[in-house]
Amino acid sequence: DLLGSSSAVLLNALKVLAGIDDSVDLLSPAMIEPIQNLKTHHLGSKNPRLHTDEVLIALAVGATTDTNARTALDTLSQLRNCDVHSSVILGPVDEGVFRNLGVNVTSEPVFQYKNLYRKR
Repeated sequence: DLLGSSSAVLLNALKVLAGIDDSVDLLSPAMIEPIQNLKTHHLGSKNPRLHTDEVLIALAVGATTDTNARTALDTLSQLRNCDVHSSVILGPVDEGVFRNLGVNVTSEPVFQYKNLYRKR
């Protein structure tokens, strides 16, 4: 409930590449919840889950005091030329972050939502 699926994939991939145990939380719920509050109560978002760009910013902040977060952040360049496949078409933010990191993105030709138009 705290992260979007692309964000969870990103953090899990970084843990694998960095050799960080899967049970380690790179971002604590205590760090994520204020960001969700900001998004939903002050910025008008209906979706409290963190997108990939928000997760990377939180990871960068966490890296100032957490060695696991620092190690994961230092591993970002190893994502270049990795592949990610989604069962739905990714939103522009998540797809853009993956592409900026050099990750090859593919998806099924299925929209996540049934409505054709989304208010942005």
